[in-house]
Amino acid sequence: QVQLVESGGGLVQPGGSLRLSCAASGSIFSIYAMGWYRQAPGKQRELVATITTGGSTNYADSVKGRFTISRGNAKTALYLQMNSLKPEDTAVYYCNADRRGGVTFPWGQGTQVTVSS
Repeated sequence: QVQLVESGGGLVQPGGSLRLSCAASGSIFSIYAMGWYRQAPGKQRELVATITTGGSTNYADSVKGRFTISRGNAKTALYLQMNSLKPEDTAVYYCNADRRGGVTFPWGQGTQVTVSS
């Protein structure tokens, strides 16, 4: 069974940056389109960035121009570079397959991102 482990979150001031990482127990990053999701308190989990197996990326309007999704060269890791962070980016961030492909792996524990002065 695939296990996903997210890391790299933390407390950052508005305008700051963080880089999130995702590791998986299986070689899924080269097989599936992947995505980063986030869930803020009291809100539904939302898909914020996706990357296809071919490397094409897509972003939610709320993060476009500020976030960058990528895979490691060996396709064994998934990253989310977050720049110009805003308080509204505060959420628990998760990685998983792009759900629009009909596949969802068991959710990891996520990594907390808090943007606050």
